[in-house]
Amino acid sequence: MVKKMKSAASSTHAADKSSQLASSVKDSAQQIWLAGMGAFSKAQEEGTKVFEALVKEGMNLQKKTQGIAEEKISEVTGKMSAMADTVTSKAGQNWDKLETIFEARTAKALNKLGVPTAKDVDALVQRVDALAAAVSRLSKGAAPKAAAKAPAKAARKAAAPAKAPVKRARRKTAAA
Repeated sequence: MVKKMKSAASSTHAADKSSQLASSVKDSAQQIWLAGMGAFSKAQEEGTKVFEALVKEGMNLQKKTQGIAEEKISEVTGKMSAMADTVTSKAGQNWDKLETIFEARTAKALNKLGVPTAKDVDALVQRVDALAAAVSRLSKGAAPKAAAKAPAKAARKAAAPAKAPVKRARRKTAAA
């Protein structure tokens, strides 16, 4: 009989423990459910406020990042412009050197062929202009004198026709 009581007592005790555990789990589930309902209610009440605050913070963050990005873009643009200017000037210098070398070699080849340079042509043009001016001066000064001497020559020829053959003869003998 003692054994029966012990087994009845142990089964009662196990049933009490299992009932307490079930009650504890039920209470915990109830509290979790109520906490979720409270969170949902709180989120509904303050959800719009929190959403608006998050949107505001997002806008501020976007403005900051755009400002930083624009600064970096302008900095990179400045560096690229400076680099492009440097490359352009170096290319221009190299092009000038190449052009100078080409001109020197072309002039050397033309000189070997006997083709006059632009300097030579300019010098000849200046000499021709100077000679033309001298001829013009001489012809202007000689024209009045020649006009004055022409009647005198005609008078001399008419007065001394015998002298002309003598001069011719002298010329012939001098040439012979």
